[in-house]
Amino acid sequence: MRTNLDFSPLFRSSIGFDRMFNALEAASRAETSDSWPPYDIVKAGENDYRIVMALAGFSQDELAMTQEQNMLIVSGQKASDDDLQYLHRGIASGSFQRRFELADHVRVVSAGFVNGLLTVDLKREIPEEMKPRQIEIRTGQMPKAETKQIEGKQQAA
Repeated sequence: MRTNLDFSPLFRSSIGFDRMFNALEAASRAETSDSWPPYDIVKAGENDYRIVMALAGFSQDELAMTQEQNMLIVSGQKASDDDLQYLHRGIASGSFQRRFELADHVRVVSAGFVNGLLTVDLKREIPEEMKPRQIEIRTGQMPKAETKQIEGKQQAA
């Protein structure tokens, strides 16, 4: 069952959240039928995340991973095995491309491929200038703001 969410009331009282609302709308439109390859997303700490993808039958040479701004793209291209005749094919081995939308300031720390599991470690690193900071409140009289007279050019008579 699909429900369309109306975010217009939130636009009246929020500023700068357009990207988040667009991501929510895109997630509600995403097709859920594409469930291969299976994967887990784990929160490993306050700012640490891990993606684990089950890629049975793939080798490390057949996998590629790129990060483009806030998008992590994992793709696999299986080498063709045209010389084999399968009587039953139960192991999925087609090409795939899986996209993960990353929040701002999330970067890939490391990636490893062991025993058919691709593990991608991610970390959210908030820049110093964006972290909360204490602002000193002074007591006493406020300093007066200096007002400067802007002098115009004098015209010769």
